[in-house]
Amino acid sequence: MITQVVSTAVVALGRNVTRSLLTMLGIVIGIAAVITMMEIGNGASKQIASSISNMGSNMLLIFPQALSTAGVSVGSGTGITLTSQDCDAIIRECPSVRAATPVVRGTSVQAIHGALNWSPGRVESGSEEYFDVNEWSFEDGEAFTARDVAASATVCVIGQTIVDNLFTGNEPVVGSRIRLNNVLFTVTGVLSPKGANLMGMDQNDLIVVPWTTMRNRLARGGGTAGTSSSSASYARGDVYAIDAVDFYPARDATQTANYLMPIRFNNVNSIMCAAVSSDRIQEAIEEITELLRARHRIPEGGESDFEIRDMSELLTVLTSTSTLMTSLLLIVALISLVVGGVGIMNIMLVSVTERTREIGLRMAVGARGRDILLQFLVESLLLCLAGGILGILAGRFTSIIISSLKNWPVSPSIGAILLSVIVSAVIGIGFGFYPAWRASRLNPIDALHYE
Repeated sequence: MITQVVSTAVVALGRNVTRSLLTMLGIVIGIAAVITMMEIGNGASKQIASSISNMGSNMLLIFPQALSTAGVSVGSGTGITLTSQDCDAIIRECPSVRAATPVVRGTSVQAIHGALNWSPGRVESGSEEYFDVNEWSFEDGEAFTARDVAASATVCVIGQTIVDNLFTGNEPVVGSRIRLNNVLFTVTGVLSPKGANLMGMDQNDLIVVPWTTMRNRLARGGGTAGTSSSSASYARGDVYAIDAVDFYPARDATQTANYLMPIRFNNVNSIMCAAVSSDRIQEAIEEITELLRARHRIPEGGESDFEIRDMSELLTVLTSTSTLMTSLLLIVALISLVVGGVGIMNIMLVSVTERTREIGLRMAVGARGRDILLQFLVESLLLCLAGGILGILAGRFTSIIISSLKNWPVSPSIGAILLSVIVSAVIGIGFGFYPAWRASRLNPIDALHYE
């Protein structure tokens, strides 16, 4: 009976408690090391993933195809095939996309506040979801709203470098007004510091305005995104309406249905998207491609009038880092557990030698070889399971202590705990089998005469 075998094994192990505890110590240390390293490793992996994600690993950039004039390509992104409605449709109909924002390119500006001035490294534009796409939190204040975007409001969000160069002392930043190219803007928020990006550029040297404000107030010539200065004068009708002149004749219903190009004054330079996770980037690309081809009425087999770029290099870094850390943890776990398993086998061989006469006596009264085999296997299994449980507790406690003392990121891993229990059982059976098999093969007469 299993209960009898277990009780017999417990009695046998209890005869020498000190030796049993020392035997378990190898498993305890091995399992504790595995649990501790797995939890610290998981915390470090999540921190690395978060850091890389902040640099845009989940980001997708959608650009129009190159504009060609008289057979000469002007360059990537110079077409006028993307609109803000495309961005709205992506948010609405692509489940793998977490957030998206239209982007309108701006020109260099001079920021002035009081007697101080500064030329920002970047002036970018977007909708209220720009900060969600870039996973950027706020040090102070908040983002501009959808109402600000719809009204082309003169509001902006600034980075820490702008604050350091335009504001002094204890002057409140949020609510203050700065001039950008002689247009007064109200600061609604200050972005949390991010440091330099992979190219070494200061990410905090940034001003973000609504994309409609960029197009209508700051873009060169005050007009359309994506137009050069030479053609900007033809794009002023959306800002300065002149009732006496009809610049563009109205299209009838048939022309509206068949017109494949977007309205010029509604185009954007690009669309910036964030996938739900790094694992779903390819799925998001497929959904966006299918949606935009349908919206732009591109026939099957026709060339798309847009291109989608992802941050594949950052994804490669993330994947290689995670793989390297997982491999390191597996090697450490294997070494520590093999050492513990060898200790179990050694002690069980000693136990078989010491109890040879007991084995012979049991066989003489009717015990079969498999009964002896089962008895020693159960003893080995109990040692490893007890050591595994103590190791899990010790590993969890060690992780908490290290996290509190060193402030290292720690992430509990239920999978690692379950794996430790399974590994303990496997080690108990694997390393205990040979001593148990050796005991079951003893000759009863020789065993009884063993001194």
